[in-house]
Amino acid sequence: MGKTGKAFMDDDFLLETETARGLYRQGAKDEAIFDYHCHLAPSLIAENKQFTDLAEIWLGGDHYKWRVMRAMGIDESLITGSAPAYEKFLAWARTVEDLIGNPLYHWTHLELQRYFDIHEPLTVKSAPAIWEKANALLQTPELSVKGIFEKFKVHAVGTTDDPADSLEFHQAIAAGKAPIGKIATRVIPSFRPDRALNINLPGFAAYIETLSKASGSPINSLSDCLAALEKRLDYFTAQGCRASDHGLDYPPFILAPDAETDKTFRDALAGKAVSQEAAEAYKTRMLSALAGYYAKRGIVMQLHFSAIRNNNERMLKLLGPDTGYDATHDREESANLAGLLNYIESSGEKSSLPKTILYSLNPKDYYPLATIMGAFQDNYAKSENRSGIRGKMQLGSAWWFCDHRDGITEQMRLLANVGVLPLFVGMLTDSRSFLSYPRHEYFRRILCNLIGNWVENGEYPADMDKLTEIVRKISFENAREYFG
Repeated sequence: MGKTGKAFMDDDFLLETETARGLYRQGAKDEAIFDYHCHLAPSLIAENKQFTDLAEIWLGGDHYKWRVMRAMGIDESLITGSAPAYEKFLAWARTVEDLIGNPLYHWTHLELQRYFDIHEPLTVKSAPAIWEKANALLQTPELSVKGIFEKFKVHAVGTTDDPADSLEFHQAIAAGKAPIGKIATRVIPSFRPDRALNINLPGFAAYIETLSKASGSPINSLSDCLAALEKRLDYFTAQGCRASDHGLDYPPFILAPDAETDKTFRDALAGKAVSQEAAEAYKTRMLSALAGYYAKRGIVMQLHFSAIRNNNERMLKLLGPDTGYDATHDREESANLAGLLNYIESSGEKSSLPKTILYSLNPKDYYPLATIMGAFQDNYAKSENRSGIRGKMQLGSAWWFCDHRDGITEQMRLLANVGVLPLFVGMLTDSRSFLSYPRHEYFRRILCNLIGNWVENGEYPADMDKLTEIVRKISFENAREYFG
C-alpha cells in the first residue's frame, strides 16, 4: 500500500484545521513555560546537572515508562535494576515500538525532535544511532539544566517540598551560586505538608519530631503542630513560595471538637492507633487551618484527589513508593469536597478560602469538581477583603494517568461547558524529568485543535485576535498572573 494521510509528527501534528494551525503558530508556540507543579529535584538544578546518557535522563525515576515496560514483560533489572544503561535504553526502544495510541509514544518523539533534532522514529533498528547522537548532545552546555531552561523559555518551575526542608538548594539557585550561576528561570518551592496530615500512617510521630527541629519549636499538641507549620510556611514564603500542594486519597470532611482532635494528635504521638474517622477529623481541622494561612499570605492551595497508592505490597517492599504501582481511585468525593470548602469559606468573619486548584486522577470527578468550584468563585465585596479574583477556583489540568490527548481534551471541554475556559491556568508537567517540557507543546497543540474545531464548526466567530489572546493566556499568562 502507498503512503496516505499526514506525515509522522510534522509541524502540523495534532492540528486538524487551518484555524488550529494559525492559533498554534500565532498564540501558543512561542509562549514561555510556567511549570507551576513538578517534582524536579532542586539539588540537580543547583548543580546544573549534565546528564551522562539517554538512559539516565529518560528512564531514571520515570514510572510512566516503567509501567509499560513491565507490561511488555521486560525484566526489572532493565527497568529499575542495575543493568547497563545501554541495555535499559534498548529495552525502552523495544517498548516504544508497541506504544501506538499511548501518549508516551508522542512524548518520546517530541523529546527526540525538540532536544536532539532527531525526527526518525525510535525503534530497535534506529536505537544505536539515536543513542550515539543524543548522548553526544547531552554533553553540550545547551543540554545542561541551565541550557534546557533557556532553550524552552522556562519562566518558572514550582518544585514540591516538605515543610521541614531547609530549602538550601533554592537559596543557592536564587543567589546565582555556582555551578548553576545566574539563571532567568525562577525555581519556586511549594509547601507540601502531607506527612503532617497523614496521622494514621507509619512514621507520623517521627516526622513530627523532624518538623519540630526544623521549626525550632516543641510540638506536643495540635496547636503546637499548626504553629510550627505556620512558621515554616513563613520561611517558605520568604524563599518565594507561591503555592501549597496536598495529595489526598479523597477530600476529608468530619467535624469534631478541637479537644477531641487534639487528643487524636497526642495519641498518635504516643504511638497509639488512630481510627479512620478520627484521622479524617484531624485532616479536616488541619486543612481548614492551613487554608486560612494560605489565604492570608496569597498562597495558592492545590488539592490532588483520587490516587490509590502502593497497591502491590510485595513490590513496595522491594522498590519503595513512586515506582509505578499506583492507580486511579473511584471513591465518591462531592459531598465531602463541598462540605470542606464550605467550612473553610465560612469558618471566619471573612473568607478563609484561598485561590484553589482541584485535581482528580479520575475523569469521572471532573464534572462534580467543576460545578462545586463554581459555588466558591468568591467576589462578594472588595471592602471586606473578598476581592474579585478572576478564576479564583480552578479545575486542574488533566493529571498523571489523564494527561493524554483524550484526557486533556475532556478536561478542557468540560471546563468550557460549565465554567470559563479562557481563565484556565493551563498545563503542568508533574514530572521528575528535565526532558518533559515538550508536554507543554503537546497540551498547546491539543488546546488549539479543540478551539479550532469549534470555530470551523461555526460555534464561535473566527476572530483571530480574540482567539489568539485566549490561547496565549491559557498557555502562559494566566498562570503567571494567578501565582503572582
